[in-house]
Amino acid sequence: MVLGLPGTGPRHTDKVSELFAFWAGQGRQWVGNPDAWRVVALPAGSPHLPVLAEEQARWALWVDADPEAFRRAYRVLKQVAERGGPQRLLLVHPPGVGRQGLLSNLRHAAASYLGIELLVLAR
Repeated sequence: MVLGLPGTGPRHTDKVSELFAFWAGQGRQWVGNPDAWRVVALPAGSPHLPVLAEEQARWALWVDADPEAFRRAYRVLKQVAERGGPQRLLLVHPPGVGRQGLLSNLRHAAASYLGIELLVLAR
């Protein structure tokens, strides 16, 4: 389940699938076969969010690399917290986004203000 994508169609979920393929190519063994993952985009405002949070074990938050990425991602996380969504999410982002700055700030804000843990994978 991926939150924060700009849409729910295949064009949007392909971003995440391509990222899994990239990570697998970089030797990240936890990905396994990237084609085996079923990526489902879900809007943070979905009425099904609380139920899916109980049923689904793997959640991710898509964070873009543009100047408004922090604001958008934090707004999604705020909705997740208010609606009873997952409390632990993997951060997925384009390959050029570094851990320092955007991702660190987002992790800190999510933990401090919303009680949500964001996982960032080390290289």
